[in-house]
Parts: sequence; structure tokens; C-alpha cells
Amino acid sequence: MQTEATYDYSVVRKFSIMAVVWGIVGMLVGVIIAAQLVWPELNVSEYLHFGRLRPLHTNAVIFAFGGCALFGTSYFVAQRTGHTKLFCPWLAEFTFWGWQAVIVAAAITLPLGLTSGKEYAELEWPIDILIAIVWVSYAVVFFGTIVKRKVPHIYVANWFYGGFILAVALLHIVNSAEVPVSLIKSYSAYAGVQDAMVQWWYGHNAVGFFLTAGFLGMMYYFVPKQAGRPVYSYRLSVVHFWALIFTYMWAGPHHLHYTALPDWTQSLGMVFSLILLAPSWGGMINGIMTLSGAWEKLRDDPILKFLITSLSFYGMSTFEGPMMSIKTVNALSHYTDWTIGHVHSGALGWVGMITIGSLYYMIPRLYGRTEMYSRKLITWHFWIATIGIVLYIASLWIAGVMQGLMWRDTNVDGTLKWAFVESVKASYPYWIIRLVGGTLYLAGMFVMLYNVLRTITAGRPVDAPVLAPAAAH
Repeated sequence: MQTEATYDYSVVRKFSIMAVVWGIVGMLVGVIIAAQLVWPELNVSEYLHFGRLRPLHTNAVIFAFGGCALFGTSYFVAQRTGHTKLFCPWLAEFTFWGWQAVIVAAAITLPLGLTSGKEYAELEWPIDILIAIVWVSYAVVFFGTIVKRKVPHIYVANWFYGGFILAVALLHIVNSAEVPVSLIKSYSAYAGVQDAMVQWWYGHNAVGFFLTAGFLGMMYYFVPKQAGRPVYSYRLSVVHFWALIFTYMWAGPHHLHYTALPDWTQSLGMVFSLILLAPSWGGMINGIMTLSGAWEKLRDDPILKFLITSLSFYGMSTFEGPMMSIKTVNALSHYTDWTIGHVHSGALGWVGMITIGSLYYMIPRLYGRTEMYSRKLITWHFWIATIGIVLYIASLWIAGVMQGLMWRDTNVDGTLKWAFVESVKASYPYWIIRLVGGTLYLAGMFVMLYNVLRTITAGRPVDAPVLAPAAAH
């Protein structure tokens, strides 16, 4: 007797659970380093001081939390929209264990001070090679699944996932070109301003593709699914894709205003950053307007609250970024807490909330449940997280603008009016508020963990039957 074909949800379940676990770990480290700025005596050890925990925090939140969510949702969406099983399930399984190995290696080496010193690319060369192997395997599984789809159309969410996978492979391999001198030490293949340019071509496009394009793939699948509505404008979604992936690649130089980078290169980065506002807001409008005719669902659906609020933060942070790339604005904002507030409005508001909403949608379906254990807990999570984000980013906006103004303030004779330590002292109250905001966001993740565990224990792992192409997915 022939058994019914089912989707491969096993690896999706693993990535979904680890996204929640690594989210808590990464955000806990973030709260610790926020506390270290308020109470410097918490820098208790050379292995646990701010300078070593900060890259651990960024790597854990971006690549462990965000990465697991991207792997899991892309494997889910590619199967559901293509009406087919995963291509090469054992290779998909390898991507899970390989990615966990990368995360654990980062958790060991970064506190030990083993780092290349490149922002968001701190891991040393043996780990970089493992990342490349896992990533190429990921591409094989994802694109193999797309090739064997049972429908002629490639849904737009897969365009964003595919673009993100290809771009991140290119960025990682080029920026991580290095000369090993031992098992734990290497030097960049580039030097001077070229090294800085390659690094920020990578650094900003890690934001553009890892933290934007991939999560837009989530948005284009999970927002219409949860809303029960078709995407507002499919044509706009395709324009959004091509405009975004072309323009983002050129925006990196805005990280290097007023440096040794040639002035024309800085200006080019600024111009493309301003152009980015159009496709970014086009995507935000497309996502939010998907609720047209169903706005009342926002009142009662906490998952939709997460998904739609994430788009509001996406719009806000993608307005703020181009504005901060303008040289005159950047002269005030650069090196201040305003930049950190901007990054976290995107990271906590956009990436965090779209991920949380997508996981709340997926997890019950992966365990044979109709919905999460408690809708009330999802609502609590939403409000705790939202209040935390607002406290976090508002306090750092104020602190950042204040720092920028203090650093440029001069006496009549042209000497600086404030010593640097005075700007640190003035920032102190805002760092306390930032710590409270981050703690609230972390508390929301513990609420989520409890809700997820209760959902899993009440259900059992289920692989849904592969739908016929004519059926809704």
C-alpha cells in the first residue's frame, strides 16, 4: 500500500525550536552588556568583559536567532509554495547540525578573544570555512526544492529567500578572504581603506540581505497566510524585490563618511542609501495593505499584531537609515548611541517581531495543533516586547543626539566645551532605560519559550501531507 507523501518538517521543527533558544541566549548576553555599561564592576573577567561579549551578542542574535529562523522558515515556505518535499533531506539535516556547530564555535572562541576584528565577521578562518560549506549546502537544498516544485510559478517569498542566500554566500566568501598564520589567527587579504570598504560592503549588506531580504521572505508568506488575504499587490512585490537587491549592494560606503575612503565613494553610498527609501517603503506598504478589508482582525489576532507592527518598525528604521546616511546628519550621529538605537529598531522591531510572529504561526502546525497553547500569552508577549522596544530605542535616540551635540560644542576660543567623560556621565540615565527596555524584550522571549513548550508537549510532531498543486497552500 502506497503511503501518502508528506512535507519534511523534521528539520523545520529543529530550527524553529533553536531559534527560540538562541534568541534567549543572544538577548540575555545583550542585557548583560547593557548592564555592564551601567555598572562597570560587572566586567568581572577578561573573558566576560564588554569587549568580548558584545561580538558574542551580535553573532548570537543575528546568526543564531535570525539564522535559525531563516533556515526553518525558508525550508517550510519552499515546500508549501512548491507543493513538494525538501530536496535532499539528509543535506538539510547537515545544515542544521553544521549551523549549530558554527554557533557553538562562536560561543567558545569570541570570549577567548579569538577574532578577526571585522564587524559581524569576527569568526576565525576555520569557522569561516565551515560557514561556507554549510551555506553552499543550504543553497543546494533550497534551490533544489525550488527546481522540483510541482507548480510552474515561483512565489515571491522564495525570490527574497533565494536572493538572500546567493548574496550572503558572495558577501561572506569575499569579505572573509584571509591569510591564516596559525589555527586560530589570520590576517585579511585586503589592507587599509580597501579592507574597510570590503568590510562595510559586507557589513551593510549583511543587514540588507541577511536581516532584510530573508525576513521579507517571511513577510510575503506569513502576513497573507495569517491575515487570510492575498498579498496587496503582487506586481509591487516583484518591483520591490528587484529594486531592493540592486540598490542595497551600493549603500555600504555610508558607514565610512569622513574617513580615508574617497569622497566620491562616500557620496555614492549616500545617494544609493537615499534611493533605498523607495523600495523599502514600497515593501512596507505592500505588507500592511495586505490587511485591506480585514483590519478588524488586528483587534483579536495577537500573531497579526506581531507581523504588522514589525512592518511599522521596518518602515521607521528604513526611513531613519537613509536620513542618517546624509553626510550632514551623519556628522552628528556617527559613533553615537543614535546608531545603536537605529540598529535595534530594525533588529528588535522588524527582525525580532516578524520572526516571533512567523514562529507562532508555524509551531502549532509542526506539532499537529490548530493554534498555540495560549493566545493570551502571545498578547502579553506582544505588549511586553513593544514597550521594551520603545523604551530601548527612544532612550538611545535621545542619548545619541545629546552625545553628538556635546562632542561638537565649542567655547568661544574654539576649544571643546565638554570632556568626553562628561558625555558618558550625561548618557548614564538613558543607559539605565535601555537596560530596562532590553530586559522587558528578553522577558517576552521567556513567555514565548513557555508557550512553545506547552504547545509542543500538548501535541506531537506531524508532517502534513503534500498538497496537490490545485489546492491552497
